[in-house]
Amino acid sequence: MKFSVSSSELLKQLQVASGAIGSNPVLPILEDFLFKIENKKLTIAATDLETSISTTIDVLADDDFTVAIPAKILLETLKALPQQPVTFSIDEENFGIEIKSSYGKYRLAGENGDGFPQLPEPEKVDTVKISSPYLLESINKTIFATSSDELRPAMTGVYFQVDFNKLTCVATDAHKLVKITTHQLAGEVATSFIVPKKALNLLKNALPADDTVTIAFNKANAFFTFGDLHLVCRLIDARYPDYNAVIPVDNPNGMTVNRSDFQNSLKRIAIYANKTTNQVVLDISDKSLTISAQDLDFSNEATEQMNCSFEGAPLRIAFNAKFLVEMLTALESEEVKMEFSTPSRAGILTPVEEDNANREILMLVMPVMLNN
Repeated sequence: MKFSVSSSELLKQLQVASGAIGSNPVLPILEDFLFKIENKKLTIAATDLETSISTTIDVLADDDFTVAIPAKILLETLKALPQQPVTFSIDEENFGIEIKSSYGKYRLAGENGDGFPQLPEPEKVDTVKISSPYLLESINKTIFATSSDELRPAMTGVYFQVDFNKLTCVATDAHKLVKITTHQLAGEVATSFIVPKKALNLLKNALPADDTVTIAFNKANAFFTFGDLHLVCRLIDARYPDYNAVIPVDNPNGMTVNRSDFQNSLKRIAIYANKTTNQVVLDISDKSLTISAQDLDFSNEATEQMNCSFEGAPLRIAFNAKFLVEMLTALESEEVKMEFSTPSRAGILTPVEEDNANREILMLVMPVMLNN
């Protein structure tokens, strides 16, 4: 059994699929790629039993067959080869593999592909479609706000709320929250599910610049399909917290400031903040924002002042600088608006946008209690 393929094209597909391979597989065969050839098409699959990726490329093949090939040694071999045709020969008896390049031959031990776990198939699913740039933006702007606390599994993923032609994605770790809504969904269903962070990281690295992504889902799994790539992930089986309950509705104090100036100032001031709390204090009054921090243990202190537009009563409020910087990094507008009610309630951060009516973004950050 033989097939030939471009080394660089194969490597490209393997690198995408390899993201699904876990660091400590529960079964030895999960360290392998499954190669399945049918009608001169090679389907490559990888899984950790929670997340699976399969992708298809054209090859020159003399037969249809299935084999499992160790991922690490195959990836390292192809990375070390310049672009050229490579030929794989598989022994039908013992699944030994020989790879031929213009430089020489490489032998490695494969396994019977029949022992590879069956990937989930979309059964009894609902389906929606979305343009890849909108899905990519929704992932990029929420994934950093997910929690890593395994005791609260719902918050370790991103909450997808599907409402016919509207998709709302929400992520929170109880200190910060991001909600992004896009109206670029094509579907006839209203439901919700939680997608794990690992699957979304793999998805954002594989998404094309401009393509239609089909999302199919049932109670157990979500299936993302675009081009020749299929990503399947087991959904997080938990109830997502009522995020709307923590978003303050009445925020009489509003500040508008240049995003990059604010972000750079926070980065400088945070150097002098307490390393445990990262606390920075914002003193906001008409046309003036003072940002300060101190670390009493080391007698470190810093203050900066910048221009802003402000409506409301003068306010002194503290935040974790790291959280604010992360949020400002995820926003792209030239100016941002922060809204506040009191120093003990969450601040709301939104972009000051001119023209994008297709989506809305809201970020929320909990305050740090002031020391004095």
